[in-house]
Amino acid sequence: MPSHPPVRLAVIGAGTISQSVHLPAVQRLGTLFDIAVVCDLSPSRAAAVAARAGVGVRAAHRYDSVLADDTVDAVLLATPGTHAQAARAALEAGKHVLAEKPLCLTVAEAEELGALAEAKGLVLQVGYMKMYDPLTEVAAAELAALDTPRTVRVTVLHPADEPQVEHLRLDPPADDADTSVIAEAIAYENARTLDAFGEIPAELGRYYRDVLNGSVIHELSLLRALGFTLPTSFDTAQLWPWPVEGEPPCLLATAPLGDDARLVLNWNWLPDHPEYGEEIAVLARDGRLRLDMAAPYLVDVRSTLRVERAEGAVRRDTTARHGYDTGFVRQLEEFAAAVHGETKVRSGAAGAAEDVRCLQALVATLAAQAGVEIGGEAAHGGAA
Repeated sequence: MPSHPPVRLAVIGAGTISQSVHLPAVQRLGTLFDIAVVCDLSPSRAAAVAARAGVGVRAAHRYDSVLADDTVDAVLLATPGTHAQAARAALEAGKHVLAEKPLCLTVAEAEELGALAEAKGLVLQVGYMKMYDPLTEVAAAELAALDTPRTVRVTVLHPADEPQVEHLRLDPPADDADTSVIAEAIAYENARTLDAFGEIPAELGRYYRDVLNGSVIHELSLLRALGFTLPTSFDTAQLWPWPVEGEPPCLLATAPLGDDARLVLNWNWLPDHPEYGEEIAVLARDGRLRLDMAAPYLVDVRSTLRVERAEGAVRRDTTARHGYDTGFVRQLEEFAAAVHGETKVRSGAAGAAEDVRCLQALVATLAAQAGVEIGGEAAHGGAA
């Protein structure tokens, strides 16, 4: 029997990520949560997803009505884009928050939200599910046993959305959403990009919002979980091909990682590639480690860890996998535990601020190579 009552949860955003992993993960955890509400800007999609989520799950299309609902303890923010505005409103309404990444686009937002959650005595957790992957802790322990990492190579193979989600057989997007709310969200993110950098080329601002904060930020959270301190400056950064209409460029960047290691960050847009791929490889003096992360939009897929090392005359080559409780499930378990005061959040606002600061430094390097002068937070090392 559970020692606490279930957390009464409202799922905000009924799109791909909620339908494919969040709702199945919540349901798998049984008595830890009660899904109280499914809220989406599209009333028809909210109703359809709520009906599939279980008996008694209510549908809503107005976020303010969810925040005013006394039967809701916490919100899971799974809407597109950033979540600073929605998280702020939820905290002010007395709700705990699990927000999908990215939390925000500026360090100032992250620090403000962290301070607000602390002042209210509420949980604010960022959905960096890769930090909660069962093999991430194993990899961190193996990494700590290696002698002096020299190169840390992060490689992402990113196909278009369609190959990643076609197995879900989701209904076509509804056309009854309130587009004015979407327009307001876009305007807010454009304004925060201006806060971060001042006036920069529109395509670079989009890359910061969509690719760096939409995908690369996962790699930064994973590096932190492995025990690395994120770089605050980059030696090189390159985008190619640039520009391609409707397609993001690939990225190759290098940076110092601590005193002895170098980071090689390679993000690749491969729209027709059959599978998403994500590899973290660490080359050390006495061995190497390779962590292949589970693909998104799948509840039951496992990551794989391979470690090679020398122990005297013995050469060891080991492969590790874990069970089927993925990072999505583990982060929900820890969220419930944090709400009940049993543990502290490990993916909070302070970590989000580190990630944003690092990404701003990367954009600053890209801008400098293009002869573009930046202002805002990035011009002051991530401080307004």
